[in-house]
Amino acid sequence: MKIEDVVFDEKGLVPAIVQDARSKTVLTLAYMNEEALKQTLQRKETVFYSRSRQELWHKGETSGNTQKVEAITYDCDQDAVLVQVTPAGPACHTGSYSCFKDALHTEESDRYRMLTELGELLAKRKAELPEGSYTSKLFQEGVDRIAKKIGEEAGEVIIAAKNDDREELALESADLLFHLLMLLTDRNVPLDDVLAVLEERHSN
Repeated sequence: MKIEDVVFDEKGLVPAIVQDARSKTVLTLAYMNEEALKQTLQRKETVFYSRSRQELWHKGETSGNTQKVEAITYDCDQDAVLVQVTPAGPACHTGSYSCFKDALHTEESDRYRMLTELGELLAKRKAELPEGSYTSKLFQEGVDRIAKKIGEEAGEVIIAAKNDDREELALESADLLFHLLMLLTDRNVPLDDVLAVLEERHSN
C-alpha cells in the first residue's frame, strides 16, 4: 500500500473503517487526511482527522483506549481504507466496545455462527472490562489463570467422556470451548487463524 495511491475526496479526506483484528467486529467509522494516515503508519496506532474540530486526534491519547494497527488495506476504488486493530479499550466515546451496537435489521444465521458471536462478545468484554463480570475478572487475572481454567475444563471433559454421560460431556465441552476462545482473545489470536489451520489440514 502506498499513500499516494489512496484517493482522498475534495476535502482531502478518506473514510477509515476500523475493525477488530481478532473478532472481525467493525468498531467505528472515522476519517483520515493524508497526515493522519501517515501518522497512523508511523505510530502503528490510529490517528484520525476530526471534521468537527478540524484537527488530528490520536485515538486513546487522553482515554488510554488506543488501537494498535495490525493491517491497513484499501478498497478496489482506493477511496476507503480498512484498518484492522487490536483495541486497548472501547472504541466508542460512549464507552461501548463498538460504535455499531443497535441493529436495524438482522436475520437468523446458522448455529455455528455462535462461535463467532462468542468471540465478538469476549473481545467486547476485554475492551470494556465491565464490573462484576466473570470474564472481566479472568482477563484481569491474566493468561496463567485462563490457561489453568482450560486445564480444569479439559479434565472435566475427559471424566464426562469416560463416564459415558452425554449431557455432562456437552456441558463440559461448552465450558472448554468458552475458555479456549477466551484464551485466544487474551493472546490476540483471531478464531479465523484457527479455522484457517483446520482448512489447510483438511485440504491436504
